[in-house]
Formats: sequence, C-alpha cells, structure tokens
Amino acid sequence: MKILSVVGARPQFVKLAAVADAAAEAEGVEHVIVHTGQHYDAAMSDVFFADLRIPAPDVNLGSGSGTHGRQTGSMLAAMDEVLEEHRPDWVLVYGDTNSTLAGTLSAVKMHLRVAHLEAGLRSFNRRMPEEHNRVLTDHAADLLLAPTEVAREHLAAEGLAERTVVVGDVMTDVCLRVAAAVRDQPLRLPEGIDPAADFAVATIHRADNTDDPERLRAIVRGLQSLDMPLALLAHPRLVAKAEAAGIDLAGGAVRVGEPLAYPDLVAAVQRARAVVTDSGGLQKEAYLLGTPCTTVRTETEWVETLENGWNQLVADPADLPAAVGRPRPTADRPDHYGDGQAAQRVVALLQERAR
Repeated sequence: MKILSVVGARPQFVKLAAVADAAAEAEGVEHVIVHTGQHYDAAMSDVFFADLRIPAPDVNLGSGSGTHGRQTGSMLAAMDEVLEEHRPDWVLVYGDTNSTLAGTLSAVKMHLRVAHLEAGLRSFNRRMPEEHNRVLTDHAADLLLAPTEVAREHLAAEGLAERTVVVGDVMTDVCLRVAAAVRDQPLRLPEGIDPAADFAVATIHRADNTDDPERLRAIVRGLQSLDMPLALLAHPRLVAKAEAAGIDLAGGAVRVGEPLAYPDLVAAVQRARAVVTDSGGLQKEAYLLGTPCTTVRTETEWVETLENGWNQLVADPADLPAAVGRPRPTADRPDHYGDGQAAQRVVALLQERAR
C-alpha cells in the first residue's frame, strides 16, 4: 500500500513525524512525503524535519507565500504531475491549511482516495480561511480521521458519520514523546528571561490578530503589560505586520525571539507559567503539558481545552494581563486527545481499507 502525505506548515510536520514513524514500522507500506513549500524558510520547515527525525520530503513543490488564491493555485498546478507519477492508494492530508485543500482537490479530480487527518474540527468562524479549508476538505474526503468525540459529532451533524472514524490525535503521540525526552534539557529563551523564575511563552500569527494595525497594537500593549516576562516567539508574519505598522514588539514584559524548533518549544511550554497564543496546535500542547493557556480569539476548535480553566478565550487584549496571571487550575485534565497511539491506528486503518 502506498500513502502520499501532503504537508506544508509547522503543525503538519509534527503530525507527519508520528505518521512517518508508524508507516515505517508497518509491513508493506510505502510512504511518499510531498512538501508544498507553504512554510518555506529553514526556520519554519527544514529544521522541523531534522529535529523530529522525519524523512526528507520526496517532493518539494516550492509554492512559497502569496495570497490564499495564488498559493493554493500554485500547489494545485504542481500536484497533478506528482499524483500521476505516484498513483497512491491514499492521499493523506493533515488539517486546515491551503496545502490540505490543494492536496484534496488535486486527488479528488484524479479519482484518488483522500483521508483527512484532524477531520471534524470547527471554529464556526467563517472569517477564518482555515475554516473554509477544513469544511471543504471534510466534505470531499473519503475517510475522515477525527481526533476527538467532539469532532465526530460535528461531522455527524453535517451528514458525514459513515465516513468518520475516531482515531485520537497524532500530535499527542509526538508531544508526549518529545516532552519526556526534553524534560531536563536547558531552555532556549530570549535574552532577559530567567528560566528558573516565572515566565510566559507566546505566539501570535493569525490574520484576525495581525492584519489590523490597531488590533495588533492593542495585543502587543496587553502582552507588554504582563506581570511576568514573556518570550514572544515571533512568527515571520507577525514580524512583517508589526514592521509595516510601525509597532515595536519588544518592551515591557516582552522579550522577542525567533520561532523555536519543536523540541525546544515543548521544553519551554512544559516549564512555563503560562502560554498566550492564537495557534490551535499550541493550545492543545499547553493542555497536554499542563500549562495554563490564554487564547487571543473569540473561539477555539479545541473546545475540550476550555474545561476546568486550562484554556481561556480572550477577545479584548486589555484583558490579557488578568487572564495570563490567573491562578493555575487544580482540576483534572481529562485525556481527550488520545493515548499516544493514534498514528498506528491511522496507518492500520488505511491498510485495512486499501483497495
């Protein structure tokens, strides 16, 4: 059986690490990796493959950045030749990005079967490009690999129950493995942060938070007003938008650093006092690692993280200092995201349903 994975962004590389390991361990499975180039610089891509011991991509489309339409169109134009050459039994797509949508559309047009990892997530915010990508992909895919019961319920409500299987979350597989390996390693934090004292870790990158200069300025002001030092791991999109708006990210509580390799990020999050983000992946990782998270959005796809106060939504940036400084929850963190064996279930299921 041949699986062709289509990936292009950091959270997808994490999921790919688990799937690549499971595919390598399974008998009779050939795994082809296609990197679309959606995250195309070394810090956002190459280093993830090295740090997570992912095999080098078999194909790199080199699509790069651009508007959503141009980027998706570039990937679509390049995918046909790749799929024609490899003719996989399954095209496996990994979430809610333009890479996922392009891989899905290309495969469907060529009558190749598509499996959607992380199917059924919903923010119910149609302003998010990610919401359109995930909904369109779910309705086009042949097999929907839901990470949670909530995701399964969303798919059932849309008439997709027969295509759905709950497998758990493959990101849990990698997060727990990496967390155990880096528990005692030195932290890589921006200068001025004492790893032995309380500190927070933050990432901000979504269009709703970065495209409006006044919104971005208010978020930066809120972060700078925290009562503890904050390591702002600045995504290239955030840096570019702040520079264009004349906003200085550093100042007050904020110390600016570059995005960390995944093992370094996990090490920082599991020892941080708090996390601030608008990233879906980091919300979930904070939950898995037992670090309180504050999410700068009005909604989250990972609604389970909101239970017992482990994650809190903050729409008004002025509320950030109080939210980030809230006491650490003492309640349980139920095992919503699986047992660390999701990738093995995914590969076994694809083998079982291969023609």
